[in-house]
Amino acid sequence: MAPDRDSNVTRRQFIKTTAAAGASMALSKSAKGVPNANSRLGVGFIGVGGRGNHHLTCVHWLKTQADEPIDIVAVCDAYRPRMTTAAEAYGAKGYMDYRELLADPKVDVVCISTPDHHHGYQAIDAVKAGKDVYCEKPVTHWRQFDLVKKLAETVKASDRVFQLGTQGMSDGAWHQMKKLVADGAIGQPIFAETGYFRVGDWGERGMAVDDPNAKPGKDLNWGAFLGDAPKREFSVDRFFRWRLFEDYAGGPVTDLYPHCLTPVIDVLGVTFPKRVVAVGGIHRYEYELRDVPDTFSLLAEYPEKVTVSVLGTQGNDYQGTGVRGSGARVPIVRGWDAALTIEGKEIVLVPAEGSKKEPKRFPIERGEDMIGHWQNFLTCCRKRSQATWSPADLAYHVQTTLIMASWSLRKDKAARFDARTQEIVL
Repeated sequence: MAPDRDSNVTRRQFIKTTAAAGASMALSKSAKGVPNANSRLGVGFIGVGGRGNHHLTCVHWLKTQADEPIDIVAVCDAYRPRMTTAAEAYGAKGYMDYRELLADPKVDVVCISTPDHHHGYQAIDAVKAGKDVYCEKPVTHWRQFDLVKKLAETVKASDRVFQLGTQGMSDGAWHQMKKLVADGAIGQPIFAETGYFRVGDWGERGMAVDDPNAKPGKDLNWGAFLGDAPKREFSVDRFFRWRLFEDYAGGPVTDLYPHCLTPVIDVLGVTFPKRVVAVGGIHRYEYELRDVPDTFSLLAEYPEKVTVSVLGTQGNDYQGTGVRGSGARVPIVRGWDAALTIEGKEIVLVPAEGSKKEPKRFPIERGEDMIGHWQNFLTCCRKRSQATWSPADLAYHVQTTLIMASWSLRKDKAARFDARTQEIVL
């Protein structure tokens, strides 16, 4: 989690120190001819709650069952009991300040699984410290547009590898559909639809309160948790069930829609929308704690004359056309000549009325694979390739649309994107 902003160690001092350490490490590795296909990579985990522990399990499996040359060398959490448990379970060094983890020379790669409002800061600091980054979605909080822009610029200007935790991008269907669209299989793209439907307010029932008597102090760094969010009095619900609060999360639009929108944006080959509108609100889970929407739908219009709809609610789980991988609704990508969708283990091409296209089916080469998503990332780290399955520029494009939708709903206005200045205008 983010450092306490009142810490004696300033961000500038930290960047200067860790950048120098990173440069020294890079020179050392270069002299040894590593990283290469067989080099061991030390992985550090920032945030070891529910999602962080899932990543720990994946990396441990890769090391012990797939002979991947990696080691879990460090863990970090602003809540000491979590940090200690993870450190002891994996024989790793434990930290409560992520900046100390980034200064650890044994850490080559970091996995960021903290609340949304910390992702951007921690990823930028990691890149500047010479680390490769696997960052959970969303890439930033919904109010941090400038930060996602800065992160994309920082990664682009570096030689660091970045992958967003939209593990659905490991699904071969999206890569095959992307090629079909690029090859003209559907003609000029015009409309795509996707969405995410489920039942359950995981913030209330799905996020456990580790200790209802927990208090800020040496074992719980409340200032670190708050980061740049509004200053609030401590509560166990805000600390442990942070997805309920818009200070730290955004509801379906930023928690779920990165999964379903990312492949659609990649398949279409579009970047920034010119206009986004959104509707939604708290339509089912109305109680005092929650202030993020449970129902959210958006329309995004792109300069390429393509419209994308993303529909969803946490109040009903019927998907209609079924689900794919992470739980996202199966998309339909329409062009002038045909549409593409998925049925079972096949991509289906459906000709439009009057089209000369013929119906076709294409077997999907592979399904979604969380382990495969990690392996792709680690391969890119060793090859020094920024071409991961979910790279920083794609994350920037997707998050811009989602942030525009978030602002549109809150301001009850259409959000527009100025392509010249790369700014959102309401």
